[in-house]
Amino acid sequence: MREPMPPSSHASSSEGSSKSPTPPTPPPLPQRGSSQLIQPSGKKKKPKVVRVFRSVFRSFPIINPVCKIPVLQGNSPDNQQKVTGTLFGYRKGRISLSIQETPKCYPSVIVELAIQTNVLQKELTSGMVRIALECEKRTDKEKVRLLDEPLWTMFCNGKKNGYGMKRDATDEDLKVMELLRAVSMGAGVIPASSETEGPDGEFAYIRAHFDRVVGSKDSETLYMISPEGNNGPELTIFFVRV
Repeated sequence: MREPMPPSSHASSSEGSSKSPTPPTPPPLPQRGSSQLIQPSGKKKKPKVVRVFRSVFRSFPIINPVCKIPVLQGNSPDNQQKVTGTLFGYRKGRISLSIQETPKCYPSVIVELAIQTNVLQKELTSGMVRIALECEKRTDKEKVRLLDEPLWTMFCNGKKNGYGMKRDATDEDLKVMELLRAVSMGAGVIPASSETEGPDGEFAYIRAHFDRVVGSKDSETLYMISPEGNNGPELTIFFVRV
């Protein structure tokens, strides 16, 4: 009986040769046609006059000389909707906010924020974070939905950071949402899709449920719903026309 030949870098044969195991390849980038994400329902509830009045009655201004926006307190079911919010981005790149009807839906809104991912992570560990996105009011003839505004002035905890920008979902955005379909809330890291990004090219993400409170056509607020055992939201995002 022929004894098995010890492995050698110089041994090559078309028959009986053994190949060293190769590491598994990452999942391919999902295409729009093959993605398992579903379209949002697009159903929106318009608050009645009484509901808006009750929301405004409970509102009060942020005590801040730079950022002047209303804060709606209270969780009335009349003018709120639960959505999925995901903050994601390269650690040393700008972070983006994705708003979805559910984790299995296509993003309905993506806003690239004027803050780096690692900086926002540090802010979140220090306590409550308030992000305000402001834009100028339009005339009555210019009917544009608040979250469809293209450009925003961004404040983080009262400090102006720069300008946020609404953008369409890219293939990379959809890949992230596809990988997170089964995640309802949590935080973690997704391996970079390109080797050129290097060790700092990992995607960091934070996903949570948010209460979306509509104050008026010029103000909406996203309140992060904290897990059980925590008091109050850790992150609040304001959209407002001033």
